[in-house]
Amino acid sequence: MKLLRTIRVDASDTFVFRKAAEPGEWAVSGAFAFARVDPEALERKARTAFCAGFLGIGSLGWSTLVQIVEACEEDRLKAIDMLAAQFVAHFGAPDVATARLAAEEEIAFAASLCDHPTGTLAAVSRRCVNGSIHEIFRALSPGTGAMPTRPFDFLEVVGDDETPAEHIDLAKLAKGDRS
Repeated sequence: MKLLRTIRVDASDTFVFRKAAEPGEWAVSGAFAFARVDPEALERKARTAFCAGFLGIGSLGWSTLVQIVEACEEDRLKAIDMLAAQFVAHFGAPDVATARLAAEEEIAFAASLCDHPTGTLAAVSRRCVNGSIHEIFRALSPGTGAMPTRPFDFLEVVGDDETPAEHIDLAKLAKGDRS
């Protein structure tokens, strides 16, 4: 089985999100965190999390990229338990049993995104259309060209059939340019 883990290829997540996920956390899409909010009303860092973040389930921090990794049943069960506890503590789940059902669904959805080779990176683009959250997931795989000179030079996008609603320039943000 495969699951998603947060990854930090540079420091940009610590600049663009209010709270960045720690590298190596189990991750889910995290769209549920925005179920009852108007994305247009979000402040800049929360809006960035809405538009392009995966949720690290340990810290409830955000990650721009996740990596597909091998996992065992024990890993899956620990991720479910951790997410269920977060649902009760931070998202208003009425009890652990209800939270566990929701957590099982979220972890199953995350696992369904892992039909690419281990080590593949994934990105999300999220937007709100007529009150519904729409997500586009992209697999980022190593290209076949020469050795890269920058971290993102080597990535090719797999399954890119729709343009994201917004463009976020991580390189500019990492340099402190917020424009």
